[in-house]
Amino acid sequence: MTRREEIRSRLESAFNPSRLEVVDDSESHRGHAGFQEGGESHFNVLIAAPAFAGKTRLQRHRAVHEALGKDLLGRIHALALTIEV
Repeated sequence: MTRREEIRSRLESAFNPSRLEVVDDSESHRGHAGFQEGGESHFNVLIAAPAFAGKTRLQRHRAVHEALGKDLLGRIHALALTIEV
């Protein structure tokens, strides 16, 4: 399973999102810190789920990080999040 697939699977399981986009943006970071040949190092995630209602921006980000887990987060260099209700 690719890291992109792992991110998608873990977020779907944790939040049952109404919208989820996981984009591997690694190639646009070629030559920068953290770039890994073959990609899977930089991701942009857009997620929308009712579970985020009433939560602050920080609480939303923490919830996503918890759902992804330290093991997965430790294997990627950068994660940009857009979180909606």
